[in-house]
Amino acid sequence: MMPYVLLFALFLKPVTNPNSSDMEPLTRTQILVVMGVTAIILLIIAKVWQYFGSVALIKIQLSPDGLLYGAALAGVIIVASSIIYRVWPAYRQSADAYLELVLKPLVWPDLIWLGLLPGLSEELLFRGVMLPALGYDLLAVILSSVVFGILHLSGSQQWPYVVWATLVGFALGYSALMTDNLLVPITAHIITNWMSSTLWKFNHRTSDASS
Repeated sequence: MMPYVLLFALFLKPVTNPNSSDMEPLTRTQILVVMGVTAIILLIIAKVWQYFGSVALIKIQLSPDGLLYGAALAGVIIVASSIIYRVWPAYRQSADAYLELVLKPLVWPDLIWLGLLPGLSEELLFRGVMLPALGYDLLAVILSSVVFGILHLSGSQQWPYVVWATLVGFALGYSALMTDNLLVPITAHIITNWMSSTLWKFNHRTSDASS
């Protein structure tokens, strides 16, 4: 969903058991601050890379087709994720641990930012700048997807989530390559984050209410 785990470590207390895969819970304020700071950092990296690398940014072309393609891609990603969640226990455990860390402390209106901030900042960097900088071809899509996936690693037990994030990154990158429109992956990313977080919060509303 988003590579905020790199900054989560700034807020986490040392884990009592170093062999445990559990992470200390975060507060709502901590998560919101990390989301905002990370988005700013990614935007700065993208603009600096674009400036000093003389990178031609993939344009955002506002059009009904771009929105439609993005929404369709989001639907495919969400359905695929739901299927994998059901048939791959390791991914289910990994995703639940990751999403519980991020989503459990948040209230419903916070999910708006959870969609917008990563969707805009990550797509600007990983697709908008990184793809043209690496050659704007299939190899560039693969390389940027691997980096995107690795940045979702929060521990040795989280590799299934990293694999899925890499595949999603490939789909987003390929959509940008095929349409030459950054609006497509941005729309897909935002809708995917909104829908996946909403579904997770809804399915875990009982445990949230009792905690």
